[in-house]
Amino acid sequence: MSAPLLAFEDVVCGYGDTMVLRGLAGTIGAGRVLGVLGRNGVGKTTLMRALSGFLPLRRGRVTLAGRDLARVPPQQRLAAGMAYAPQEDVVFGDLSVSENLWLHLRGRDGQRYAACLEAFPRLAERMQQRAGLLSGGERKLLSFTRTLGLRAPLSILDEPTEGVQPENIERMARLVGARKAEGASFVIVEQNLEFLLSVADDILAIDHGECSLVGLASELPRETLEAHLVV
Repeated sequence: MSAPLLAFEDVVCGYGDTMVLRGLAGTIGAGRVLGVLGRNGVGKTTLMRALSGFLPLRRGRVTLAGRDLARVPPQQRLAAGMAYAPQEDVVFGDLSVSENLWLHLRGRDGQRYAACLEAFPRLAERMQQRAGLLSGGERKLLSFTRTLGLRAPLSILDEPTEGVQPENIERMARLVGARKAEGASFVIVEQNLEFLLSVADDILAIDHGECSLVGLASELPRETLEAHLVV
């Protein structure tokens, strides 16, 4: 069996004296999607921030393609092969849609965003508009487009469909599937179970900062997954 693209083990971290995650572990292979679910406040976003380097580990280890990321700061993880779309503060509101897409890149390869802009024509129509004037769902689409356009081996998406219209959620699923077919991997936190099951290969459920369920998405009963979302 080939080594996983991403592996995290015994992850312990939190905020101040409060430990949110207590020994979480998981792996993601190339061309696979790990879906992370759980009730609000159980540690899902904390895990995403820990994997992306925005929250230091108190204990544990995160590796990407065998490389220990402990000494790799967040701004250098893209070069290491990891892209991250946070749940909040997803765009630079004072910049235009175009500037949000190109600011962090040295050149403008038009094909980078072609598939997403074709799927979301409203973004293409608003290239010169301030991103802060977009609706919440449109800002999520802009963040999603920017992240997929980076074409990183691993993308971390935190609640990507929040506030997004159903027809665009279906398009997001197709775009994730296309990247999977090219060998890209994803970690996706999502409350929309329909979307998650349409893209996920593996499931990790979190409760009170610990793993409460892990398995293949195709083998886990839907009612079991729904139970991990109910308050």
